[in-house]
Amino acid sequence: MIYDTITYDLTDGMAVITLNRPDVMNALNTQMRAEITHAVTEAGKTARVVVVTGEGRAFCSGQDLGDRANVGNINLERTLRDEYIPMLMAVVECPVPVISAVNGTAAGAGANLALVADVVIAAESASFIQAFTRIGLIPDAGGTFVLPRMIGNAKAMGAALFAEKISAQQASDWGMIWEAVPDSTFETVWRARATHLATGPTEAFKRIKQAMQASWGNSLEEQLLFEGQLQGQCGHSRDFREGVMAFLEKRPAAFEGR
Repeated sequence: MIYDTITYDLTDGMAVITLNRPDVMNALNTQMRAEITHAVTEAGKTARVVVVTGEGRAFCSGQDLGDRANVGNINLERTLRDEYIPMLMAVVECPVPVISAVNGTAAGAGANLALVADVVIAAESASFIQAFTRIGLIPDAGGTFVLPRMIGNAKAMGAALFAEKISAQQASDWGMIWEAVPDSTFETVWRARATHLATGPTEAFKRIKQAMQASWGNSLEEQLLFEGQLQGQCGHSRDFREGVMAFLEKRPAAFEGR
């Protein structure tokens, strides 16, 4: 597939998907949502880590609201069901870890696209805004699901109701994201994190993602049994054997991702 609204690079097991509509702060339109869905799905088949980032000064400003003539005719329910759900679920169900490298403003659905990733790394100048009430809407694109689980109901309600800017550092302090890093080292840091995952025990990473997601719906006993099942699978991997040998031989492990 030829992409027009994103760029895609796969190098050394790292797939980097860059939202590439900087003139509109990488606002999401129908084509971009389809391209993100396709790119993440394809990356999950071949890459060992996926990174989603933005071109220019924004990560993603959310839904493209540029066409004022059609505002009254937008079927938001259909758009969310047919376009947003496939995009977001492609990220959530991607078998390998997905990093959001938030380079700038992440607003509305753009914020929640970032937050459904497995790891969120933000530049200190970046911010997150649940901007929906500014235009008379509720948080969507998973916002009402991920926010209470990440930061608790009190802060999630405040973020949704007041639609105030949350700085990257504040988001880190609240537990909304993994880390906020200086702008000067932002790309160096996220690439180092992505390289760590791209050269690590991929089968273990996949099962960590499965286990964490399953934990929300499992009892403790169910989760313990599921952990045992997944650990048994990891125990048959070449990377487990390599990791043990490297530990015994006091050398760095050379994981192959299988």
